[in-house]
Amino acid sequence: MTQQPQQPFMARGAVDLSGLKRPAPQPGQPAPGGPGGPGGPGAPGAPSGGAAGGGAQAAYAVQVSEESFQATVEASMTAPVILCFYSPSQSPESADMADDVAQAVGEYDGRYLAGLVDVDASPGIAQAMQIQQIPLLLVVLDGRPVTQPIPGLLGLDDVRTLLQQLGQQLTAQGVSGRHEPRHPVAAGDEGEDAEPPVDPRYLPAQEALARDDVDTAVAEYQKLVDANPADGEAAAGLAMATVLQRTRGVDLNAARAAAAAAPDDVDAQTMVADLDMLGGHVEDAFARLVELVRRTAGAERTKAREHLLGLFAAVGNDDPRVAKGRQALASALF
Repeated sequence: MTQQPQQPFMARGAVDLSGLKRPAPQPGQPAPGGPGGPGGPGAPGAPSGGAAGGGAQAAYAVQVSEESFQATVEASMTAPVILCFYSPSQSPESADMADDVAQAVGEYDGRYLAGLVDVDASPGIAQAMQIQQIPLLLVVLDGRPVTQPIPGLLGLDDVRTLLQQLGQQLTAQGVSGRHEPRHPVAAGDEGEDAEPPVDPRYLPAQEALARDDVDTAVAEYQKLVDANPADGEAAAGLAMATVLQRTRGVDLNAARAAAAAAPDDVDAQTMVADLDMLGGHVEDAFARLVELVRRTAGAERTKAREHLLGLFAAVGNDDPRVAKGRQALASALF
């Protein structure tokens, strides 16, 4: 597979944020990943050894077979599943990466589930998913991919950074579900780096987003930021909720046509940048506004610059695309 890379089944790019917003579960409705539900403890796809080691990390990792693949995907109805495709025969290092994915996922206490797919043992999965490169990561939520494929070897720190960035976007979109552990976690196995439970302060905003009440979500995040301006997660949530608020009811094709007809119209260009953000085209959004800053002056330039800073906040300062975007903005300004 690595010898003849072809076009993957999705184009490469960033997280598709529009795929992260979901309706709230009905009162009393059991979580799909709960005990006895699809992907819950005892369901097909429970840990059976393989790449993931024991301990706390393996509590949230499963070795995926062709028989258990569907159940693993169904578990994404509760919270994201990080599929890691690896091959000991094609890339021995990819098996180590699978271990790293299991470890990093385990540090989030159920916010993610690692689905480890050995394509040597389960070639049918790779064929069905049209996997053309090994190793490869794919994030699945609600039974479908919400990221573009992430190919190539990643180290443990790289995986941790990826999960941190994804977590910020999940919070902003109101996705707060958690997986049940796939086997009991022994006392003392949690580790000092395990992520604490969801902060209840964020729940009102997350619940508002889940029921598509964007105005309330903005207000709730604003309260958190006002109370603690250093709260990066609340700031990212506020910024992304504001993007959702601005783009509500906007027709994508009409917005793009308006921007194409008026390349220096700040309102038209910032609207398309917002829509690019929601579509996962983060770098395109940044580049559009950097060029707008370069072309404009005075109040129009200030408006474009401040809008771009808001998009930086929505993505998060730890994202390397933000660092690159800030450099480009500085070049455009000076």
